[in-house]
Amino acid sequence: MIITVAAFKGGVGKSTTALHLATYLQNLADTLLVDGDLNRSALDWSNRGCLPFKVADEQRGIHLAKLYEHIVIDTPARPDPDELKTIAQGCDLLVIPTTPDAIALAATMQMVESIKQYKTNYRILLTLIPPNPNKAGEEARTALLNAGLPVFKSGIRRLAVFQRAALEGVPVNAVKDSYAQIAWRCYAEAGKEILENLITVKGQGSK
Repeated sequence: MIITVAAFKGGVGKSTTALHLATYLQNLADTLLVDGDLNRSALDWSNRGCLPFKVADEQRGIHLAKLYEHIVIDTPARPDPDELKTIAQGCDLLVIPTTPDAIALAATMQMVESIKQYKTNYRILLTLIPPNPNKAGEEARTALLNAGLPVFKSGIRRLAVFQRAALEGVPVNAVKDSYAQIAWRCYAEAGKEILENLITVKGQGSK
């Protein structure tokens, strides 16, 4: 299974999402995270500590891919048209993370429009959702659903423990913090939805 995480806008939790989806999938089978982000965020995260799965750049990832059941690909922000075509056509599911602000949502809509021609199986993941009473996350989800776009039921809360996980070089579920499991549950729920989505798509394809 190949899961690609991509976004037109930076700062939306793309690399954090790729890393934690890889953590979830590693619990099911051997997983490789391919770090295609120019900032090498996932590799830097890994170098600071210890991750439960293999992380490689694109060049090494090509040679290692056949050894793994699941592959998660972190991509450069704002891919060019050729990169976007490769991204859209080369995965089982494209995860598009977005924060619930107007600028990020506009960039997400542009990306959705750009991949429409490829008939990609994709789903939008809301990230950095502010706590109540702020309704930005709920309002963004409603707007995306009203536009007829596929959105994860789960969303990723804005929690400081994610920054701590990055500093320690571990997934958030390995951090000793009272919010760690709350944060991890956000991505675990997203992981479950991915499996459900792919089972559904596979079932439709066999008809």
